[in-house]
Amino acid sequence: MKFSTVASALAVSLPIVSALPAQKRSVGTTGTTHTKVAIQQDFADPSTLKSGNTWYAFASNNHKAYLGGNSSSVGYNHLINIQVATSSDFSSWTVTGQDALPTVGAWANPNAGNQGAAVWAPDVIQNAAGQFVMSYSAASNSDSTKHCIGLATSSSPNGPYTPLANSIACPLSQGGAIDSSFFKDTDGTIYMVYKIDGNSIGHGGSCNNGVSPQVATPIMLQQLASDAMTPVGSPVQILDRSVLDGPLIEAPALTKTSAGKYVLFFSSNCFASSLYDISYAFAETSITGPYTKRGPMMVTGTNGLYSPGAADVAADGTHSVFHAGNVGPNNMWPRYMYTQSITIDSTAEVVSS
Repeated sequence: MKFSTVASALAVSLPIVSALPAQKRSVGTTGTTHTKVAIQQDFADPSTLKSGNTWYAFASNNHKAYLGGNSSSVGYNHLINIQVATSSDFSSWTVTGQDALPTVGAWANPNAGNQGAAVWAPDVIQNAAGQFVMSYSAASNSDSTKHCIGLATSSSPNGPYTPLANSIACPLSQGGAIDSSFFKDTDGTIYMVYKIDGNSIGHGGSCNNGVSPQVATPIMLQQLASDAMTPVGSPVQILDRSVLDGPLIEAPALTKTSAGKYVLFFSSNCFASSLYDISYAFAETSITGPYTKRGPMMVTGTNGLYSPGAADVAADGTHSVFHAGNVGPNNMWPRYMYTQSITIDSTAEVVSS
């Protein structure tokens, strides 16, 4: 997530999500009141940042260009590594067509597979020196079947960003790393959370990790220096999948309430299935946990959406973006960007929208 804290408030009264097979945990509410489609083209894994009076949204590559018709009409074009959109009011958005990351770091393979570098899940933070720092995932030069996390810098939030030569997280023996997100705590300490992509070395089935023995897909927490680029100490595991999560958890993002509780958003189950969701977990006082899983907040069928996931929340703790497909013949393609307003009740450990 981004730079500040969430005001603890009473949750909006909304219906509790019904439990789905082998998926859900405890309390949660559906996002039925303040959710709207913001970008009606493929804009997956979005993150958001406000700089000055302008909102920015960043998204994964648009190489998987939706050509219309049905799911068999999905084709590939090497176009943009990181997409950018802007808004003055968080309601009306314009996709700029600019590539925020024209080149990837030397550690990445720009020709991996039919998706180029397969650049995914960007996030941006402004560091203590005023630089904008972007994190992103891309295919590794060492093993193009796996991804690692790199960083890039720019003097402007919309880029273009210049990549650092080396990756910041690259646990190839564990499957690689994806889905990085920054968080700035109330004391100014900067962290990054990310997923170890264990299902990339799984044994088949749903998202390559539905067959026993299932591989861990832990969420890691890495403290960073004030430049948002230099690791401080070693990464710490703060969450992992369980049987209720299906083959994986991923897309982590952190925020904190004014009551001092940490809230970790994440998605569980396979992104290509109807069970994919937006869930969350609470930690009482320590950023390292332990975290107690709650939710989900959104599931397939909420507001007619299919496989909602990859939620990010802005610095104010109320403006949120996520992606989802539409329930219907095309299902998850394309994955539009949606916006929503969220409320976090620290006492009941409920997130509602």
